Amino acid sequence: MSALAKTAPEIALDSFDLAILKILQKDNATPQRTIGEAVNLSAPAVQRRIRRMEEAGVIAANCAIVDPASVGQPITIFVEVEVISETAELIDAAKAEFSAAPEVQQCYYVTGEADFILVIVVATMADYEALTRRLFFGNNNVKKFRTFVAMDRVKVGLTVPL
Repeated sequence: MSALAKTAPEIALDSFDLAILKILQKDNATPQRTIGEAVNLSAPAVQRRIRRMEEAGVIAANCAIVDPASVGQPITIFVEVEVISETAELIDAAKAEFSAAPEVQQCYYVTGEADFILVIVVATMADYEALTRRLFFGNNNVKKFRTFVAMDRVKVGLTVPL
């Protein structure tokens, strides 16, 4: 199971919850009092709703989004990975290995020609080459991989349209 996937009871979201989520997606450090004023609820009611959405996994994480270039990781790479065998055991092993690599920002198990799509950030192409040796050439189940280097970060985010 991924770090963002939680097994929690599903909850029904009302218009207040959606309004709170819109605000939190823009800035999750917005004070609950400010959120309450914007959505016409008290700060304690906002706090209860946020806690409920966190417990249910609607809010998967509260984190700072860091610009990779500002911390010495200026290269973003997208990689299509095709595996040889798609047994549940081997797919789970690939998911675990890709998820454990700190350079891998995102990992998707997908349909189509590729089996996985990875989003990777690195400081240098030499770092990427070392990563390919570890993740792909060192994995007997990787049939092939294809690399796409981003030339410009046009839009980056995880905001969900509400």
